[in-house]
Amino acid sequence: MADERTRARQTVLVTTTASDSHTWNLVFLQLLLEEMGYHVVNLGPCAPDDVVAERCMAIRPTFVVVSSVNGHGSQDGLRVIRKLRADRALAGMPVVIGGKLGVKGADGARAQELRAAGFDEVFEDDTDPATALRRFAASLTVPDPDLDVDPRLELGLDLDLVQGVR
Repeated sequence: MADERTRARQTVLVTTTASDSHTWNLVFLQLLLEEMGYHVVNLGPCAPDDVVAERCMAIRPTFVVVSSVNGHGSQDGLRVIRKLRADRALAGMPVVIGGKLGVKGADGARAQELRAAGFDEVFEDDTDPATALRRFAASLTVPDPDLDVDPRLELGLDLDLVQGVR
C-alpha cells in the first residue's frame, strides 16, 4: 500500500455518465477520495464521453471513478469504457464504475459484462462505496515519485555518452 505522502500527489478523476445529472454522489466520492489523500478532479454531472476521454488524456489520473445514480450506468458505462480502452494511451488506466447500474438493481451478469468490457472493478448499488474504493485504491501499484531515478537510465542510455544533457 502506498504511503500517504505518495498518494497525496496522485489525482483521481470522478465523473458521472452522459445521461446522469446527479451531483450528490460526486460530492460524496470527492470528499471520500480527498479524505484518502487524493487530489480529485470532479467533472460534474452529464459528462460527455469525449470530455471524459479528453480530461483523462490531459491529466493522466491514477484512476477514474464513474458513478451512476439514474440506473443507466451499465448502458452508458459500456460506451465510456470502450472509448477509453480504444485509446492506446488510456488503455491501461484503472477505471471503476459503481452505483445504480441498472433500473432493476444489482445484477451479477451486468457486472460481469462491464468487467469484460474493460472496467477494473464494478461496484453495484448494494456495495459500500467507501470500503470498496479503499480496497481498490490499496490494490494499485503506485510509483514512488520520491525515488531519484534518472529517466535516461530507464531508457538504457549510457550516461557517459550523454554528458551535458542533464
